[in-house]
Parts: sequence; C-alpha cells; structure tokens
Amino acid sequence: MTPAMRLLATFALACACSATSIAQPPPPNQGITGIAHIAFRVSDLDREIAFLGKLGYQESFAMTNAGKTTEVFIKINDREFIELYPQTDRSQPLGWMHVCFEAGDLNMLQHYYVTEGLNPSPVRKAAAGNLIAYFNDPEGRVTEFTQYMPGSRHTLDVGQHLGPARVSTELMGIDLPVREGAAMKEFYTDLGFEAEDTNGNVRLTAPGAPDLHMEFRAAEPGSQPEFLFPVPDAKKAYEVLEYAGVNARRNGGIVFAPDPDGNLFVFLSTGR
Repeated sequence: MTPAMRLLATFALACACSATSIAQPPPPNQGITGIAHIAFRVSDLDREIAFLGKLGYQESFAMTNAGKTTEVFIKINDREFIELYPQTDRSQPLGWMHVCFEAGDLNMLQHYYVTEGLNPSPVRKAAAGNLIAYFNDPEGRVTEFTQYMPGSRHTLDVGQHLGPARVSTELMGIDLPVREGAAMKEFYTDLGFEAEDTNGNVRLTAPGAPDLHMEFRAAEPGSQPEFLFPVPDAKKAYEVLEYAGVNARRNGGIVFAPDPDGNLFVFLSTGR
C-alpha cells in the first residue's frame, strides 16, 4: 500500500469513527413522551383547589414543611398533574411557573443533551420520588423533565383521585406568548421537538408524543399563556362549567375559563 493509500485509509477510518460517535437521540418512547405537569404560584391555595375542583380535578397529595403546605398536586390523569405553590412573599410573581415534560428514560435523554452541547442539570431524585432534570429557556423560565419511578407519590396514586366529573381528562398543551421567538424555537428543536411555522406562530410536536401541542406566538401587551384541554363538545363543557359556578365564556368551539388569579384554562372542541 502506497503512503497516499495509507493516508486515505486512515482518513476514511477517522471519518467513520467520527460518524459513529455522533450522539443519536433516544428512541421516541425513551425521549419526551408528554407533559407531566404545569406549575402555578397562587395567591390562595384553598381557593385555587376549589376552582380546579369545579373543573372536576381532585387533589392527589401535598408536600408540607414544618406543618405548612408547600406544594399541592392536582390530578388531571395518572400521568398529568397541576402543581400549586403558595405565594409566601409578595415579591413572588403569581401565575404560571414552568412546564415539566415526561421522559421515558431521563438518564438517556439527559446524556443526549449533554453530548449535544446543551447544559441540563444533573438528574436527581425529587421529594416525591421521581427523577428530574431541568434547563432554563432563553426567556429565563425553567423547563423541567421527569421520569416517574416505582414507589413515588405519583405512581402510588395511579387509579385514584380521577374525578368522574372532569371536564377534560387530558392536558393537550400550551399556547405561549414569547418575546424571543427565534431563540425559543431553536431551544425547543434542540430538545428534540419538531417545529412548524403556521400562521405566524410556531407549532411544536414531539416524536414520542404526537398529541402534544405546544405553540408560540409573539408576545403583546397583556398577552398570557393559555393551557389547552380537549373536550368532545365545547357547548356541553361550557354548560358544565356554568353549572359549577365557573366564570367561563364560549366562542364557538372554544371555552375560556380563568382561574382566580387570571390563569387561562382553554377547552377546545376536538370531537374526541
């Protein structure tokens, strides 16, 4: 073999090794599989729990410290929750705090993010017994990831606290106003979401969660996130909410139901 041929062979081998070392994203069932929870800081825990009860959602469990409730978990279904944190200081802003996505294998997903040059937190076990990791998005919000673990507070509650009168049994996604549209799109595509530009907004889906709906729109004065829940019939959903005493309004196939702090729960008629 001539020196040139040896050099060419060495180059080809180096290229092959480099190609095989490129990190591959986890299989869809091991990556992002859905939304695990959305979290709010509220002005009055009891009032917020009562509001969510009118939507048919029951308290699953709560965390306490020195006899004071520090966090309440409201169940949408066995894999989706609403986390409520009390405002303990007037300087703490009320409203939506973060979204947490469920991962099929969080250690695998976190390792992939690290090899991609991202900067996730280390995986650790949270107080409720599940694995968690997180990022800060380009606008400074926390984006969490969790993996439900055997024996955690969430898994021990499977099949319980599933209110029979739930207006919707699923959190479909979030419609989020953003200031840094391009940066947010890049952030989420780096996390493994597929982005599609539609009507001036950005719609995101995940290969392992085809029903998940995340959408970004340009932030305007007074705009706020909308939390999306599918219902078979918006008119019937509106009637149920009205009967329960919720101050809802309906616009065709969409029902808007603000909570006591003004967070907007939106029920969309999907026919399913």
